[in-house]
Amino acid sequence: MKKRYVAGFAVLALAFSLMAGAQEAQKPEIKHVPIRHTAAYSGEQMFNNYCAVCHGAALKGDGPAASALKTLPSDLTTLAQRNDGKYPSAKVATAIKGDMSMPAHGNREMPVWGPLFSGISGGHAEEVQQRIANLNRYIESKQLK
Repeated sequence: MKKRYVAGFAVLALAFSLMAGAQEAQKPEIKHVPIRHTAAYSGEQMFNNYCAVCHGAALKGDGPAASALKTLPSDLTTLAQRNDGKYPSAKVATAIKGDMSMPAHGNREMPVWGPLFSGISGGHAEEVQQRIANLNRYIESKQLK
C-alpha cells in the first residue's frame, strides 16, 4: 500500500514537472528590433514606440511582450504612490538612461535607453537629455491621483 502512494506521488511529480516544462517552452520570445527614430519633443510618442511593448499603452505593466519577461514590468502609473506621493523623477531618469541596476529587470531585459537615444540623436547629448526629460514628464503625467 505504501509503495502505491510513493509511486502515485512520483507520477504526479513527474506530470507537474512536464507541465511546467511545456509551459516554459510555450513562453513567448522577445524579438529584438532596431530602435526607430521618434521626435525628441514627444514623450508620448517615445513611450508608445519604445516602452509600451512591455509596460503597456496604459503604463500598467501589461504590454504584449510582458509575459515573455522573467519579471513582469512595473505599473508605471503608481510610481508616485509607491514613493510617498512624490514622483521619483531623478530615479526614473536614471532608470531610462540605464545608469541604475534594476534587479526586476534581471540581466538587463529592459533596454538601456541612454546609448540607444544617443545613437538616434547623432551623439548629441542635449537631444538625449531632452528625450529622457520628455519621456519622464510623460510618465509623470500618467500618475494615478
